[in-house]
Amino acid sequence: MKKLKVYTDGGARGNPGPAGIGIVIKDGKKTVFSHSDYIGQATNNIAEYQAISKAFDWLIKNRNLLANFDHINFYLDSLLIASQLSGRYKIKAPHLAALAIAIKNKEKQLPAKISYHHIVRAKNTEADVLVNQALDRIAKN
Repeated sequence: MKKLKVYTDGGARGNPGPAGIGIVIKDGKKTVFSHSDYIGQATNNIAEYQAISKAFDWLIKNRNLLANFDHINFYLDSLLIASQLSGRYKIKAPHLAALAIAIKNKEKQLPAKISYHHIVRAKNTEADVLVNQALDRIAKN
């Protein structure tokens, strides 16, 4: 059983405020994709969902590279989002529910089993650094 690891993070300075996302996808210890992007004004929760959605976009576009993987594990430092996407928490906010539904639809486009795991921020440093790089780039302009 081969597993792909996807680390995502999203953050906003001001909440809401300028927001960024960070994604790191790994095959074992090898990084196969990383991405940092400014997404405009948003909340932390929206940024977290956007990071996951963007990771799915890459996975779907590159699904031919995923033939050997039967499991994709998402790791994020937002307990709320990990719990919502795992079905442990209800999603009460309509705008977050819409984002979750879009992600669930993207899940169906991949042949692997998808799991969401909450991790402490210290174990998500690569994705966190990418969020801050995106926000720092915008702050300089």
